[in-house]
Amino acid sequence: MAVKPIELETLLSKAKNVYEAIAVMSKRARQINEEVKIEFNQRLETIQTKVTENPEETEIEANPDQLKISYEFERRPKPTDVAMKDLLGDKVAFRYKEEPKKTEEEETE
Repeated sequence: MAVKPIELETLLSKAKNVYEAIAVMSKRARQINEEVKIEFNQRLETIQTKVTENPEETEIEANPDQLKISYEFERRPKPTDVAMKDLLGDKVAFRYKEEPKKTEEEETE
């Protein structure tokens, strides 16, 4: 797999600094990975696994439908690539968590 270089200026145009951009991309990549994992598991649930029981051991045979689904998911772009394209294409919006407002009593203490 080849390394895809990115201009730092393009990252800086999307966030205040490079570290913030990387943090946003990593969070988005985790979200995408979770979505893909859920979809993968849902599709595998629909397929029955074939189990042959021998007296000595239990063997699980490779199901061609399972392999087909697995190969399909392997060919998809990686979550980090998708997250990077989302950030650079302005498809991701991010904000800082708001800190709870202090009451007057807390400010005087």
